[in-house]
Amino acid sequence: MEEKNRNLQEIFGEDVFNDTVMRQRLPKKVYQALKENIEEGTELDPETADMVAHEMKEWAIEKGATHFTHWFQPLTGVTAEKHDSFITAPLPSGKTLMSLSGKELIKGEPDASSFPSGGLRATFEARGYTIWDSASPAFVRHDESGATLCIPTAFCSYTGEALDQKTPLLRSMEAINREAVRLIRLFGNTTSQHVTPYVGPEQEYFIIDREKYLKRMDLVFTGRTLFGAKAPKGQELDDHYFGTLRPRIASYMRDVNQELWRLGVPAKTQHNEAAPAQHELAPVYEKVNVAVDHNQIVMQTLKRVATRHGLRCLLHEKPFDGVNGSGKHNNWSLMTDDGINLLEPGITPHENIQFLLVLTCILKAVDEYADLLRESAADVGNDLRLGGNEAPPAIISVFLGEQLEDVISQLASNGRATGARRVGTLETGVSYLNNISKDATDRNRTSPFAFTGNKFEFRMVGSRDSVAAPNVVLNTIVADAFSKACDVLEEAGPDRFDEALHDLIRSYASEHQRIIFNGNGYSRSWVTEAKRRGLPNINSFVDAIPALTTDKAVALFEKFGVFSGKELTSRMEVKYETYSKDINIEARTMIEMAGKQLIPAMMRCAGQIASSANSIRSLGMDAGVHEKKLKELTELLRAAEEACEKLEEVTNQAESLPHGRNQALSYRDLVVPAMQALRAPVDRAEMIVDKACWPIPTYADLMFEV
Repeated sequence: MEEKNRNLQEIFGEDVFNDTVMRQRLPKKVYQALKENIEEGTELDPETADMVAHEMKEWAIEKGATHFTHWFQPLTGVTAEKHDSFITAPLPSGKTLMSLSGKELIKGEPDASSFPSGGLRATFEARGYTIWDSASPAFVRHDESGATLCIPTAFCSYTGEALDQKTPLLRSMEAINREAVRLIRLFGNTTSQHVTPYVGPEQEYFIIDREKYLKRMDLVFTGRTLFGAKAPKGQELDDHYFGTLRPRIASYMRDVNQELWRLGVPAKTQHNEAAPAQHELAPVYEKVNVAVDHNQIVMQTLKRVATRHGLRCLLHEKPFDGVNGSGKHNNWSLMTDDGINLLEPGITPHENIQFLLVLTCILKAVDEYADLLRESAADVGNDLRLGGNEAPPAIISVFLGEQLEDVISQLASNGRATGARRVGTLETGVSYLNNISKDATDRNRTSPFAFTGNKFEFRMVGSRDSVAAPNVVLNTIVADAFSKACDVLEEAGPDRFDEALHDLIRSYASEHQRIIFNGNGYSRSWVTEAKRRGLPNINSFVDAIPALTTDKAVALFEKFGVFSGKELTSRMEVKYETYSKDINIEARTMIEMAGKQLIPAMMRCAGQIASSANSIRSLGMDAGVHEKKLKELTELLRAAEEACEKLEEVTNQAESLPHGRNQALSYRDLVVPAMQALRAPVDRAEMIVDKACWPIPTYADLMFEV
């Protein structure tokens, strides 16, 4: 049966070793033991692990799998995997058995020294372990290599330090679960057993033609265009946003959805984004560890399916100058195991005292650890995007909307909220259109951390980045605020609980009101106002990194066992090195493109213009237009050659420095400006040189010809 004729419910999750499959295939006792392992944290005994591994292997083989892999997320920004076949040693008959043991399921041993570790591992200390994350379902991936059983895992060093994105995330989930359960117990909830962060990461991306992509060295090596004049049309007319999908894109999206649905990824929303060739995919909310894994699957699937369609998916935050870049909005909420959303205000939020405590705790957390939250979304690409009237500014603030801001203002000034502004209905003025109830808040696209009804939307995250890092920070800082609140309320005891709760909410609302901003985050006046309020404005990746290793940050993460001081230092070193290497690759790519493609094209064009001018003059005609164009192009050529030499000089200088902050600063302060200085004359020359002579596809070619 053709895929397009199959029912969505039939497709969804068919390649996932999910709860339904486990319940069907595992003996009842084994199934119960595995569920207890997932939900209660109990260890699996070897016999149970062997039985789970056997059934997982049998199921995968039925799906066509020949290999299995521990699928993990090191600090490279992408996933990693090593494939092993199911075969055992050959039998005397010359045949072989197919097996997967419990030990192989639970533990793998990749070379830890070959992944970024910030000094935690060296070549002579190579051992690392991948450990099965049983709470994230295994799946069979079908691709050009065949079918592979992918087993989601954590990745740690031989000495136990986290070398990945997953391990700290799981630690932070345990921390916020522990503190959130403490909090709801104080309000009389004795039925909910767990509180879990739920996340829905929206994914923005660009799609361009693959043949054109392969003609651009900058796109191939860096994921973004390092040269390129603006096209005559960009996104000025707002006609691409939510526009009708072009046939080639619609076909691509259909195949992406079907692959994701088979892998249990709840892809729900798809549409054209603001910039030409830009699109978005958004899933339904899931437990954060599963959501993180699924977002990695989304990014891989977007890229793999694009290749099959003769397309290329660009996940860089800023692949094109002059139009919007791409982000990944991280929608975060807290849910109990019996379906209670702790961020649901209800119809009378001023009377929902548990919600008000949760809300003010989050305000406290974001205010006190704004630098950490900003760092969690810092990367090279976001330096080109944040604060550019297309993404949130680099200043962390919280948007609550008029209703909740009014409630917080009442609490801060009076100690009590006696009412909440009525939301009302929306009347269209058309008789046959229904009047509709409005949401409790408007939407503020300029806010980095916005309350959107019953969740917070962290809008800073870069489109390429794992959403693990921001959720590690969110989970941990909110766990800390919950912990401190519970300490106060538990010490007060039942007799003083109401009074202590009232005082606590009032004090949090008053002390952290400065973080609330409902206005235009793009305005210059907000920068001035934020400075007056004492809010940090961290403009670059390099300046954001030190937040990881402040005394406050180390104390926070060590308190909850999410990171040790040593692990934080290692991540700081990895980030400095990553920044330096990324900028170095961009600079070297620019030097090569300019030297081998673009400057020679400018020279050829100048020669052609000079030859044409001579021919015209030989006929006794005026060659003034040619001479003017030749003069401008010659000046641009000289400027480009000088800028290219300067870029090579400062890049060599930065590259010679030891890895660390000083090298990263050298790349930021010397190399990046030199890159901009080279781009300017080349982009201007592109507007002069005959298109037939220009050696690379232009912005118009890339964004409008798909």
